[in-house]
Amino acid sequence: MDFSLADALNSEFRETRTNEKVEMMELNDRFASYIEKVRLLEQQNKVLVVELNQARDQEPSLEQLATAKARLEIERDNLAEDLGGLRQKLQDEVTLRLEAESTLAAYRQDVDAAALARLDLERRVGSLQEEITFLRKVHDEELRELQEQLAQHQVHIEMDVSKPDLTAALREIRTQYESMAASNIQETEEWYKSKFADLTDAAARHAEALRLAKQEANDYRRQLQALTCDLEALRGSNESLERQLREMEDRYALETAGYQDTVLRLEEDIRSLKEEMARHLQEYQDLLNVKLALDIEIATYRKLLEGEESRITIPVQTFSNLQIRETSLDTKSVSEAHLKRSIVVKTVETRDGEVGNACLRLPRDLSSVPGTLQGPLHPQHDDRSHTLCHHPSAPGAAWAGRRLWTMMESEPGNLWRKPALSLLLGLLGAQEGSAREERPSPG
Repeated sequence: MDFSLADALNSEFRETRTNEKVEMMELNDRFASYIEKVRLLEQQNKVLVVELNQARDQEPSLEQLATAKARLEIERDNLAEDLGGLRQKLQDEVTLRLEAESTLAAYRQDVDAAALARLDLERRVGSLQEEITFLRKVHDEELRELQEQLAQHQVHIEMDVSKPDLTAALREIRTQYESMAASNIQETEEWYKSKFADLTDAAARHAEALRLAKQEANDYRRQLQALTCDLEALRGSNESLERQLREMEDRYALETAGYQDTVLRLEEDIRSLKEEMARHLQEYQDLLNVKLALDIEIATYRKLLEGEESRITIPVQTFSNLQIRETSLDTKSVSEAHLKRSIVVKTVETRDGEVGNACLRLPRDLSSVPGTLQGPLHPQHDDRSHTLCHHPSAPGAAWAGRRLWTMMESEPGNLWRKPALSLLLGLLGAQEGSAREERPSPG
């Protein structure tokens, strides 16, 4: 064999393995950074969920504000009803005041009429007194004239005739007129006094009622002003509470929408990170499978080379059994999907420097190509891999090797396995040729 080629292959494999180790370290670092980022996003998500729950817990305060608003509206309605009642009472009192004023005006008219009647009676009394005075003067003048005439003529006639008593008649007339005037004056004064007393009592009574009505109207006016101020204050408080309620509802709606958007964005980031993590895990798994396959091929090369050297140089019966047990990598990704892959070379045996049998367990993706292996390479199935075994005594090993090589070429992902399989199939072909030469001919 060409050992320089093997050394070149070994150096190339070592370099590839070093690069793979560096790439694996980088992938591990990236994987750790992704895990840390996912943890940070989960913590932020938890914080946002807590804030969202706190915002939802503040909803009872909105209910309390709504209850306070309803209570203030009820109080406002009650005050409006009280205000309406007070306004009705005020209207009634104003009506009573107007009626009292109209009655007082009528009484004032009566008082004015009584005053006018009193003045008329006083005027009539004055005129009657003047008339009496005038009649008295006329009577005195006539009496004086008669006395003068009697004095001038001095006729002495003695007659037994009684002289008319004019003075007594005048006195009687004057007495009658005076009594009539006195009675009229007394009646007028009594009527005036009674009427004035009635009007005074009515005026006093209505003045008291008017004063009470004015006082009650002033009280109602003050109460109305106070209730109006209270109503305006309550209306302002109600508007302020409604504005605060609307602002709080808008703010909570915006905060809730922001939290929901943030939660959706974080969930989308987590989902994308999980997908990216799953992809990197898949790449990591594939690289790990490649690494394991390269380690297996290197071990296979080493054992085959050692077996070939021992067969050529020292014909000592040896028995070496290389068994690499199945290795599984179970990795739980963030998406909670389990990925399991295995690549195992079961057994390579050499006896007296010759390959006794070789069994190669391949992953399922290699055996998934169309076709069925038959003949010297017998597939042995399990749930994770396929095992291909060669027995030197079985005929058609070269055909099976070509069939396996054709299957390897038909699967692009298996090109990295070609060097090991080419070497293995070459050894299998050599063993088959030597076995055919040693087999006795039928003749």
